[in-house]
Amino acid sequence: MSNQPPRELAVKLRSFTPARVGLGRTGVSQQTRDLLEFQLAHAQARDAVHARLYTAAFAAEMAASTGLPVLRVHSAATDRAAYLQRPDLGRRLDQAGRASLPAGDYDLALVVADGLSAIAVERHVCPLLKELLPQLEGWRLAPLVLVELGRVAVGDEIGAALGARMSVVLIGERPGLSSPDSLGAYITWEPRPGRTDAERNCISNIRVEGLSYQQAATQLSDYLNEGRSRRLTGIGLKERSHDLPEHTANV
Repeated sequence: MSNQPPRELAVKLRSFTPARVGLGRTGVSQQTRDLLEFQLAHAQARDAVHARLYTAAFAAEMAASTGLPVLRVHSAATDRAAYLQRPDLGRRLDQAGRASLPAGDYDLALVVADGLSAIAVERHVCPLLKELLPQLEGWRLAPLVLVELGRVAVGDEIGAALGARMSVVLIGERPGLSSPDSLGAYITWEPRPGRTDAERNCISNIRVEGLSYQQAATQLSDYLNEGRSRRLTGIGLKERSHDLPEHTANV
């Protein structure tokens, strides 16, 4: 067993994780510094859940960044309160949104939804698409679709309406106490209403402190190519490992 003092061990552990490990105490209570840091993280998570995505400005930013047309639609949730209390409303479009999607014949629909962290979308979608789009050469891409108050399953309705063989939903994930701005990507073969989570693949924790844009784009590209080749996504499609160390004997 290591003879390191507990304080040194705690400092070493913190270099590997943002989790709150080795917190000190004053008597039977937490130290004031740690308590205030926890309260700040909790407030940031709450703010992320309630923050609004200003879709007009962000649609313009995406169009300028990617060179692709961007369609703005809205889910069936009328406002943020309804969205948080009725998850089912965020899984489908309102009538105007459904009517605005032009039917076509595409390989891929890229859908962006604010989800539970609009700041994740604002910070990470454009840099991720900048890494991903060059890897999609030869794919017939539908117009980008930006959904206000959307959840993952809204991509099924959108992909089906656009006539896309696959969809990717980029969405703000539920904030944690160390990650209020985590972006997720959900890949679905033959999107249509009624698809289940078991029929999707997910890449999560896309952010500066987590999975890098380059790593996420590479994983997305792998999933898309493999999914198109095998005509499926979900539990039957496994992720390839990247940059893993070589196996060491006698471990």
